[in-house]
Amino acid sequence: MELSEKIESLPKLPGVYLMKQGKTIIYIGKAQNIRTRVRSYFRATGDTRYAARFLALRATSVDFIVTTSEKEALILEDTLLKKHRPKYNIRLKDDKTYVSIKITLKEEFPRILTTRRVTSDGSRYFGPYASAKGVRDTIKFIRKIFPLCTCSPHEFRNRMRPCLDYQLGICSAPATGHINKEDYKDLVDGVIAFLEGKSRVLVKSLGGKMQEAARKEDFETAAVLRDKIQAIEGTLEEQLVVTNSGIEQDVFGIFTKGETFVVTVLFIRDGRLNGSSDFFFDNVLLSTEDVLSSFLRQFYKGVRHIPKEILVPLKLRDAVVIKEWLGDKLGKKLSLLTPKIGNKLKLVTMATKNAREALKKREREKIPPALIELKEKLGLKNIPRVIEAFDISNISGKHAVGAMVCFVDGVASKKNYLKFRIKNLNEPDDYAMMHEVLSRRYQKGVEANLPDLILIDGGRGHLGVALKVMEELKIQGVLLAAIAKERAGTGEKLKGERIYRPGRMNPIVLRNGTKGDLLLRAIRDEVHRFAINYHRKVRGTSFLKSSLDGVAGIGKKKRILLFERFMDIKGIREATVEELIKVQGITEKIARAIKKNI
Repeated sequence: MELSEKIESLPKLPGVYLMKQGKTIIYIGKAQNIRTRVRSYFRATGDTRYAARFLALRATSVDFIVTTSEKEALILEDTLLKKHRPKYNIRLKDDKTYVSIKITLKEEFPRILTTRRVTSDGSRYFGPYASAKGVRDTIKFIRKIFPLCTCSPHEFRNRMRPCLDYQLGICSAPATGHINKEDYKDLVDGVIAFLEGKSRVLVKSLGGKMQEAARKEDFETAAVLRDKIQAIEGTLEEQLVVTNSGIEQDVFGIFTKGETFVVTVLFIRDGRLNGSSDFFFDNVLLSTEDVLSSFLRQFYKGVRHIPKEILVPLKLRDAVVIKEWLGDKLGKKLSLLTPKIGNKLKLVTMATKNAREALKKREREKIPPALIELKEKLGLKNIPRVIEAFDISNISGKHAVGAMVCFVDGVASKKNYLKFRIKNLNEPDDYAMMHEVLSRRYQKGVEANLPDLILIDGGRGHLGVALKVMEELKIQGVLLAAIAKERAGTGEKLKGERIYRPGRMNPIVLRNGTKGDLLLRAIRDEVHRFAINYHRKVRGTSFLKSSLDGVAGIGKKKRILLFERFMDIKGIREATVEELIKVQGITEKIARAIKKNI
């Protein structure tokens, strides 16, 4: 059955559709009406998004699974995504990638732990958090106020005396009877309230207990409660007040650049910004709406805490289904809103700005410091992520060659190296040779996959040649520089690398040993090495050919074997007949002819 016929035979029912390329599932989606949704990918007047057209061009077949409702389709889609991991769906990293705080509520005396794995074991989980160190610091702070134990069940059962944590005041030692179940439960409730962001409620509760202890003249207990209140209030002062609403909120922002998406989640508890997480997705071809919808479903699966209100930056087609699904998980109704005005819109805008800044930060962290230094020291408009460097090698104009090396983010990209055999000159003219090489490399103009920086091994004159080539080819925006070693004057010490840039009278001298200086030296040395090696090969091959061309019985294969055995023409000339005939294919007659002709 043809694909078009199969699409028309799809059911008009809710369910999941699976796009395949051959036998491989490349995309999984859900729909209220399977036929209508799939048909929209393949109709010229249907879904015109790039992702839809992209998938339609690659899909060779479509399978489906019918469900009784779109909500069931949503749940089935998640199961199938985890099983098949299709190429073009986004995938949120497993929670094990991030750190969560775990309270083991099923145990008689619950522990507070860090974990990278969230399971349905009756425990209460908070997070995930991107920073493991931040989580550890939070737990240290919490245990100073609410001294929960961390002993494993085995340690708990076999402990005969209080542990060292008890001596440090961060464990209440329930294993040795130093605290009863009721008081320990109060500690656990305090930790949960704190992690849920209900710090004001917690302070009020502790304040009441402190006053009660004072009335009973239990001043020691009152002092302990006072210290806890002060510690919690100290954290409240550090937190940003973002809303007067007491509703728990998760606020989502999304930012895209090319095929990279960043989703940022702000966790607002008790009106205060309690934390945030950033999630990155690269090489994504889906629409912003599809990315956010898929993200929400993956983000809230499992046993993650669900707030009463969720704010998103754009309206989702399946918002009603997601809201119903989340309400079932929470056990009560919640709000899934796309605010247009007021403070809630400001929160979404803040989340979106954080997503944009998170991407900028990741891009900065990926850039080697040497490139940042070069941008600053050489006065470049942009960071030179891709650098192409050129050099010429010849002897009095003979066997002249040009070479280009490519460095991407400060690392040699040898697959992009190029060699040039000089065609139009046979006399020593470095400028004309450089002109030929640059013209041949960039002859396609702006379509030539241009680098960020073109680096010429030479001085001011070579830079002038590069500028002329760019003008002739009508190329604008590419940064140019020439690098040369020069002495400040006769008999004076070599000062180092000098960099010539357009529009500057004097060269820029990079301080020896800096990251930028070392990178430019490495690039200059690499293109010099590459050019010389190519020149030696061309010169050696040419010399060998001209010397042996008149020898009967010597072809390309035998020339190569002779060259490999004796290294150069001098070695071949000095070899004896007996040594020559040891080379495969060289008979005594050919060996004597070699001796006679070279």
